[in-house]
Amino acid sequence: MKFDQFNLDPRLSEGINRSGFDEPTPVQKQVIPLAMAGHDLVGTAQTGTGKTAAFVLPILHKLLQDQHKCLSVLIITPTRELAEQINQNIDTLKYGTGLRNATVYGGVNANSQIKALRRGVDIIVACPGRLLDLINQEYVKLNKVDVLVLDEADRMLDMGFLPDIKRIIAYLPAERQTMMFSATFAPEIELLAKKVLHNPKRIAIGMSAPAHTVSHALFPVPQHLKSQLLLKLLEHTDTKSVLIFTRTKYRAKTLARKIESGKYTVTSLHSNRTQGQRQEALKGFKDGTYHIMVATDIAARGLDVESISHVINFDIPGTPDDYIHRIGRTGRAERTGDAFTLITPEDEPMILRLEKIIGAKIIRKTMEDFDYGAPKPKHQPSSRRGNNQPRRYGQRANPANDKKSIGRYRSNKAHDKR
Repeated sequence: MKFDQFNLDPRLSEGINRSGFDEPTPVQKQVIPLAMAGHDLVGTAQTGTGKTAAFVLPILHKLLQDQHKCLSVLIITPTRELAEQINQNIDTLKYGTGLRNATVYGGVNANSQIKALRRGVDIIVACPGRLLDLINQEYVKLNKVDVLVLDEADRMLDMGFLPDIKRIIAYLPAERQTMMFSATFAPEIELLAKKVLHNPKRIAIGMSAPAHTVSHALFPVPQHLKSQLLLKLLEHTDTKSVLIFTRTKYRAKTLARKIESGKYTVTSLHSNRTQGQRQEALKGFKDGTYHIMVATDIAARGLDVESISHVINFDIPGTPDDYIHRIGRTGRAERTGDAFTLITPEDEPMILRLEKIIGAKIIRKTMEDFDYGAPKPKHQPSSRRGNNQPRRYGQRANPANDKKSIGRYRSNKAHDKR
């Protein structure tokens, strides 16, 4: 099957070619005809299957056919990175059509977003918080939205956005087309779907297991040797494009520093970084400036980087679904990829759940030139300072002996609360 069989507006042909599409993926084959026919949709699709284009192309077709001159499409997504990714896909697919789109999300100055909205746009790709802010300030009116897309609905639920989503939907006209995509459908998501969709068609593509193009391997290791094993693993790995996941933002930052001290170009992606830093990290990882990116699960959904060869779980994810989305960053679009996971004895229950989903035992591997028996470093208590020794930088004096220090400490605490 070819894309021209969908009878999309011919002005989209250039964008489809620029996206490198030849034959539609399974999710595109199912979603595009239903979306073009105006049906409400509930979709589950494995990451990396072309889901974004599956809903963007019918939207662009509708806009070109109806020649709308005001805001008519709203796409809501949980993270800034995913909003930018969807917006970039729209930029490519709409090439030469004259359609206008804009992103709306927090973490950056709103002025440029407000200017874009004032000029008029056909599509807004938004995160809930900033969108509500601009609605309340009357920079955005949603009374003429014809199409609503809720992407990564389960992720929005996890991040606590469900009340915001309900408030946003209250501003929309009742007569509209709504498409909802989610990796899983918790009861809250099912309830939302019943409230906001009308007789939806359901699409489910390959969410029962990770992509078949990914090879899995587990590397058992004592907790205190995980960093050393990771560095050893990187020595034996093609590190042109490696994505490493950690459980916390602090560990992502510290692990990136450890890797950077070697011979690698490294960046990190986590919520403590500013929006500018996050965009620079993603851009640098995509264009090869950085060969390794250490990230929290903020990057696990929707990150579209071509040819990631390896995903390494430094920390095992909390759920099988998170595992599927993490490793979905590699093995995309039928390319092959490797997923390595460092595991400790405490991780075995999760491994059993993963193996049940995959339907096979995951191979366990060891590094021949690594000392798995290295002892855990002993805690070295610091020696007591004498009364006349100077305090180290940043160390507070004993409050019982230094009233001025108490004043400074209280002042700093007050400052922290501002």
